[in-house]
Amino acid sequence: VQLVESGGGSVQAGGSLRLSCAASGASYNRYCFGWFRQAAAKRREWVASITPDGTTTYADSVKGRFTISLDNAKNIMYLQMNSLKPEDTGTYYCAVDSRPYATACRPEGDFDYWGQGTQVTVSS
Repeated sequence: VQLVESGGGSVQAGGSLRLSCAASGASYNRYCFGWFRQAAAKRREWVASITPDGTTTYADSVKGRFTISLDNAKNIMYLQMNSLKPEDTGTYYCAVDSRPYATACRPEGDFDYWGQGTQVTVSS
């Protein structure tokens, strides 16, 4: 399984970015996928997940601002990030839970494969 993130960058507070995660070796309609982020000197934290049936869940800190979605035809997962805040700054990772048809995935320990990360910087 290989996961490759893209779409990071630098924006001002209030701006938007869309991250992409291209997966090979794992289908979005079979496995649970998620986004995590890690700020400097902080632990990696869960941001959002999407299950094989399309159920989405979000961390409270991003609910209403971020949207996780899939393009099954292209096997790409997206994270649309709106109303960005400086505290959203960090390296964003996509990850996959290799349990087939998991109905939920959130703890970091559920995820087996990780991308290399893409940097998001939000300035005030």
